[in-house]
Amino acid sequence: MRMDIWTIGLSAIALVVVYCTHLVFKWKNPNVNGLPPGSLGLPLIGETLQFIIPSRSLDLHPFFKNRMQKYGPIFKTSLVGRPIIVSTDPEVNKYVLTHEGKLVEMWYLDSFSKIFEQEGENRVNAIGKIHSYVRSITLNHFGVDSLRQSLLPKVEDMIHTHLIKWSTQGPVDVKHLVSVMVFNFTAKQIFGYDGETAKEKLSENYTKILDTFFSFPINIPGTTFRKCMQDQAKMIKILKDALMERLNNPEKRRGDFLDQTIDDMQSEKFLTVDFIPQLIFGILFASFETMSITLTLAFKFLSEYPQVVEELRAEHEAIRKRRENPDSPLTWEEYKSMEFTHMVVKETLRIQNGAPGLFRKALKDFEVKGYFVPAGWTLMLVTPAAQLNPEIFKDPFTFNPWRWKELDQVTVSKNFMPFGGGTRHCAGAEYSKMVMATFLHILVTKYNFTKVKGGNVSRAPLLSFGDGIRIKFTPRVN
Repeated sequence: MRMDIWTIGLSAIALVVVYCTHLVFKWKNPNVNGLPPGSLGLPLIGETLQFIIPSRSLDLHPFFKNRMQKYGPIFKTSLVGRPIIVSTDPEVNKYVLTHEGKLVEMWYLDSFSKIFEQEGENRVNAIGKIHSYVRSITLNHFGVDSLRQSLLPKVEDMIHTHLIKWSTQGPVDVKHLVSVMVFNFTAKQIFGYDGETAKEKLSENYTKILDTFFSFPINIPGTTFRKCMQDQAKMIKILKDALMERLNNPEKRRGDFLDQTIDDMQSEKFLTVDFIPQLIFGILFASFETMSITLTLAFKFLSEYPQVVEELRAEHEAIRKRRENPDSPLTWEEYKSMEFTHMVVKETLRIQNGAPGLFRKALKDFEVKGYFVPAGWTLMLVTPAAQLNPEIFKDPFTFNPWRWKELDQVTVSKNFMPFGGGTRHCAGAEYSKMVMATFLHILVTKYNFTKVKGGNVSRAPLLSFGDGIRIKFTPRVN
C-alpha cells in the first residue's frame, strides 16, 4: 500500500515536471514562422530581470548590447510576460513610426498602461480623434506660439526665483530641486496648482510612480505596483477635485489648459469628468522627467568640461552686451540665436536617451527586413541605440557639443529622436528645449557653480543618479 502511494506520488510529480517543461518549451518556441532570433525567457517573467539589472554606465544597457551581439539588430524577447520584438535598426524604427495607425499603434508596458486606465478602457492608447485633440491642445498651450507670446518670460522668472533660493542653501541636490521646479511650473500652467502652498506635494508622487515603469503589474497588497496605483488614485482625485471646482465656480476660470478642456466638453464627447483628470495626469507625467534628468546630466557634464562652460558663457554674455539694458528679459529671437546652447542641449539629450525605447503594438501581421511581426505583438524601437552608435557619433560617450556643427540633417533625422518620431513626436518638445536653454542662460550669466558630491549614473534601463548630484551655487559679480 505504501509503495502504491509512493508510486502514485512520483508519477504525479513526473507528470507535473513534464507538463511544466512542455509549457516552458512551448513558450520559448512559439509556433510562428519568420520571427526574429532571440529568447522569450521563462513564462510570466520572460527576460525582465535581465532588463532591470542596473548598469553603471552611460552606454546602452547590456540587455540590448548583449543581444545585439548575439542575435543582430532585431531580436525577440519577453518583458513582464509579454512577447516583444526589439529593433535597434534606425531604418526599421523609422519605417514603423511612419506607419503608425496603419501597421502599429502606441502601446506601453502593462505596468505603465494600467496607470492611465479608467473603467477598463485604456485611454492613453487612443488613436485618431483623441490623439489629434491631445496633440492640438498641448501645442495650443505649450507650442511655439504660446512660448513666444507668454511662456518665455514666465519661465525666466521661475528659473531666476529658484536659482536665487538655491544659492542661499549651500550644496543642493539638483535632480530633486529641478524636478520639483519644472513640475510645479507646468502644473500651474495646466490647472493653477501652487506647489508652494499645496498640502499634497504632487511632484513627489510622480517621482514614486516612475518606479512602476518596469515592475510587474501585480496589484496586491505589499507590492510596489499596488502602492504606486494608490498614489495615482490619490492624484487623480486631486485633479478631479480641481476640475469640479472650476465647473461649479466659473468665476475661478483662468483661461488655462483645464479651462479649455471644460470649454471643449460639449464638442468632444470623450472629454468627461473622468477622462480629463487622466489626460492632465498623463501630460504632467510626460512633461517634467525628461527636463529634470537632462538638466541634471548637464550639470555633471558642465562640471567635467569647463571649456563648454566657457563657450556657453561667452555666447550668453554676447547676448547681454547686445541689449540696451544687459538685464532685460530674454527675447524669443535671443533664444533662437543660441547656437552653441542648442548644441549643448542636443548633446545632453543624445547621451541621456530618456526611455529605453518607443513601444508600439502591431495592428496586423506584417514583415520588415525579412522578419515576420504577428498582429498583437509589441515592438520596442530602441532609438537610443543609434544615438550611442560610434559609427554615427564618433566617441559617443564623450560630451562634445561641437560635433553638431559637422552632422548633416539627414543623419540627424534618422538617428536622433529624443522626443519620439512620426505622428507621435512629442508636442512639448520645444517647451522642453526652451526651458533647458533658458536655464543655461541664467545659470552661466548669473552664477558660478561647483559639483560638491555625486554625479554617478546608472541605467536600469532608465538613467538615474543613485547618490544624486550636489551643486553649490554662488552669485557672480557682473
